[in-house]
Amino acid sequence: MAKKSKEARVQVILECTEHKESGMPGTSRYITTKNRKNTPGRMELKKYNPILKKMTIHKEIK
Repeated sequence: MAKKSKEARVQVILECTEHKESGMPGTSRYITTKNRKNTPGRMELKKYNPILKKMTIHKEIK
């Protein structure tokens, strides 16, 4: 029988915080992976937002 184990590496979605607050239509989202053991909390990265045309903070959702 196969072992049921939680994998360390999971896929997460990052969403722009500035764009969400501005009320403009559309969203800026990125999909990436993270190691659950090294970063148990929510991930935050600076990524490029093509709608606002600048680097903004993207936070992990769900």
